[in-house]
Amino acid sequence: MVSKGIGELTLRQKIGQMLMCGFHGTEPSENIERLIREQHLGGIIYFRRNLTEPAQVAKLSASLQRLALAHGGVPLLIAIDQEGGMVMRIDQGVTPIPGNMALGATGDAEAAYEAAKVMGSELKAMGINMNFAPCLDINNNSLNPVIGVRSYGGDAETVGRLGTAAVRGYQEAGIAATVKHFPGHGDTGEDSHTALPVVPHPRERLDRLELAPFRRAAELGVDAVMSAHVLFPAVEPERLPATLSSRVIDGLLRQELGYDGVVVTDCLEMNAIAEHYGIAEGAVMAVEAGADLVLVSHRIERQQTALDALVQAVESGRIHEERIDRSVERLLALKSHVASAAVAGAALAPGESLATEASQRLAERIAEHSVTLLRGEDGLPLDPAKPVLVVWPEVRVGTEVDEVLTRRETAGYWLSQLNYRVREERIGVQPTAEEQAHVVELAREVEQIVLVTYNASFSPGQVELAKALAALPKAKLVVAAARNPFDISVLPDEVKIYLACYENTPFAMKALARVLAGELSAQGKLPAPLEASEG
Repeated sequence: MVSKGIGELTLRQKIGQMLMCGFHGTEPSENIERLIREQHLGGIIYFRRNLTEPAQVAKLSASLQRLALAHGGVPLLIAIDQEGGMVMRIDQGVTPIPGNMALGATGDAEAAYEAAKVMGSELKAMGINMNFAPCLDINNNSLNPVIGVRSYGGDAETVGRLGTAAVRGYQEAGIAATVKHFPGHGDTGEDSHTALPVVPHPRERLDRLELAPFRRAAELGVDAVMSAHVLFPAVEPERLPATLSSRVIDGLLRQELGYDGVVVTDCLEMNAIAEHYGIAEGAVMAVEAGADLVLVSHRIERQQTALDALVQAVESGRIHEERIDRSVERLLALKSHVASAAVAGAALAPGESLATEASQRLAERIAEHSVTLLRGEDGLPLDPAKPVLVVWPEVRVGTEVDEVLTRRETAGYWLSQLNYRVREERIGVQPTAEEQAHVVELAREVEQIVLVTYNASFSPGQVELAKALAALPKAKLVVAAARNPFDISVLPDEVKIYLACYENTPFAMKALARVLAGELSAQGKLPAPLEASEG
């Protein structure tokens, strides 16, 4: 499938192979076509803005691959962040696989493998050949604003065991798995999309925790590793994020861990790089550090800037062409490995779903086994003879990695299907004083309340509402965390019943409702600590 070898590529073509770009729209943009045609672009990253349903994605992928093969003879890496749970760039016509922390709560590595194999097979059918998953970040900091439930848990064994199972699943499906965010973004209190976080721990601690899952993935032979825009002073004493540090990428990952696969940067347009170093210098420094694939996800002028800067760095002698050749050889080898997915997926019918009865049942089973009861064993089930007020936050935008979420089937909906009399009240993620007062007035009229929270640790309004509802004398209050389970740490002791279901996806909400009704027991075990790490 890769019809050209490295000796047939010009310098600019080789640099083009080292760039992965995104674009806007559900058809190839003029700019992305020009980059493929004239600059021999090596990779494409999809976001929700590009995707509607499987047939459209398959057609888009085939169109892009035809263009690449016609103008360079080298297929594209087409990548996506399809992590499961709350980070699903396409959720129409595919299996709604639960996210990593839900899997962590089950402790089931075989389920993690099966889930990744399902997602990988569906991606392959849409012509996508690389997934930026799984996250191997250890979320041992309850205040982490960007990883949270994207992690399998708070210890190296759980993350390493489930993460490597997922790697096997993706790669057996013919998809390049990408573990991230090396050497670990789990114990940060800032989001590298908007800041430059620091992991301040000593090297011994990094070896024991953060690095352990990545070491297992490297030994397994993972196809790709994504670097983190995070400072690790124990490894890199200069103020350089891992992405730009040769001590981290070449020294730690390549030499110490013995990894010789593809290294891809996280997006250089994130503020941790763009604001501190700029796109041009960031791209050059990343390649100097050891990156093979430079990710510039959004703006055409920045994409062209990165490419031109790398060409200039070689022409000026700052980067040796032999260094470029090593990266291109790795990329061509990976493309040969996943070439069977390169032009697949053009034959899907409009409206066709890739989900099967078996894959849906797998997703539902994971959700059922993940629900975790953290407080209030004796408070359930709810009484079906009494009405229930269900209050839930409508999530429009979460963090930078979330998509805009539409609510389809809520916990209230599923309780009503179980013959409960339900009134639902929708609030904002940051509920106003007026919203809180309105909910409290409604709650005075009932004896059973279910408050679904969504990252209440970052929402004073949700916490205030929980306090007000807990203070009502007659009502039984159940709080259920529909994202980070750490909300319990900011809730008052008066909240006597607390559950975690890790996401607000339909299967998670259905499983929650069945636990509330007594149809299911809460089998999950919290896989992460409730307090911020102290090292």
